[in-house]
Amino acid sequence: MAFLDPATLEAGPVRLEPLTLQHAGPLAEAMGDDRPADLWFARTPEPADLAADIATKLAAAEQGQWLPFVVLQDAVPVGSTSFLHPQAEIPSVEIGATWLGPAARRTGVNTVAKSLLLTHAFEDMHCIAVEFRTHWMNQQSRAAIARLGAKQDGILRNHQRMPDG
Repeated sequence: MAFLDPATLEAGPVRLEPLTLQHAGPLAEAMGDDRPADLWFARTPEPADLAADIATKLAAAEQGQWLPFVVLQDAVPVGSTSFLHPQAEIPSVEIGATWLGPAARRTGVNTVAKSLLLTHAFEDMHCIAVEFRTHWMNQQSRAAIARLGAKQDGILRNHQRMPDG
């Protein structure tokens, strides 16, 4: 069994299943009129770029570096989330690259999805640590992470290039 084996996780109306290229269209629809590029501090793909974004994640998954999920609410794709930066030798993993379409925000879907991922990471993958990262300016994401009970361990500066360069 590989550290990042694909899994399907479910609780109530929320289901996480392995992301595929077939999810690109429904996920673009879930984005609606959202303008991800307006959030300079986030890495949410534009609807037209979803297929390429998914292909990149799937290529990383083949290398054992990423495990992307589609987030479904009542069997309808509403967003995406992932396990990334796995460290099987520790073991630890990051939960991130999460976005939800406007209709799914502040509905509890994110909390259930994160709970499913945390449970899977600690109970099935036997992780001793799970990491969340978000940009300091992304107040919504920081608040959502805090609501999960996560503790801020530090602030990273200049550790990655943002979409605006």
